[in-house]
Amino acid sequence: MIIAAAQTVPTRNNINQNLEDHYRLINLAADYGAKLILFPEMSISGYERELAESHAFTENDLRLDALKELAKTRNIIIVAGAPLRIDSGLFISAFIFYPDGREKVYTKQYLHDGEEIYFSPGTDDNLQINLEDESFSIAICADITNPAHAVKAASLNSSVYLASIFYTPNGILEGYKDLQGYASELSMSVLMSNFGGPSYEMESAGKSAFWDNSGNLAGSFEGEGEGLLIVRRNEKSWSSEVVKTAGL
Repeated sequence: MIIAAAQTVPTRNNINQNLEDHYRLINLAADYGAKLILFPEMSISGYERELAESHAFTENDLRLDALKELAKTRNIIIVAGAPLRIDSGLFISAFIFYPDGREKVYTKQYLHDGEEIYFSPGTDDNLQINLEDESFSIAICADITNPAHAVKAASLNSSVYLASIFYTPNGILEGYKDLQGYASELSMSVLMSNFGGPSYEMESAGKSAFWDNSGNLAGSFEGEGEGLLIVRRNEKSWSSEVVKTAGL
């Protein structure tokens, strides 16, 4: 099995450009044989609070049809983030597009301080992605700061924890500590995708990474920049490589 974390550099107020970057990285991941690709938190819009309402998507949004089509034609599961409007609530979400045409949505359960002004917390964390003999659970950024979230994923027998985040240089070491701890304590591998450049007028740490289910760091970006972390399962072990596509 091959999976990938996309490390992207979002362009503010330019969803079309961000989508073009998604298409390019998805095709590259598929060229490497990846069957799943994970993007950072709100990757399609960039991380935004005040602008999130104007950038909001809906379920089955026509603007995402090209992502759906890529999932089909390249036979890859796509996990990409955006603000999502459901009825009167605005959520931080991850859209999941499957090769068979299905679309699922995960909404962030635990909000960061200040996000509650703009967003509602999600209410259902039972969503799983099944691929070959692996089961994946999704976390979005502050979800990983609450151990109950990872414990719930483990209780569902998820074997891989997908962490879609936006962490700055000040927070990334704590994020690494949390995720490595979940990998070793809960016996789940962890794939983490972070922005490789600024968003919301804040620097991003990059350092997208993968830990195996013993807590060993099996691969990571050294820092910022755009590209892919390609992770391969070889029988009982994992290997990885970084594919850089652009700088800042």
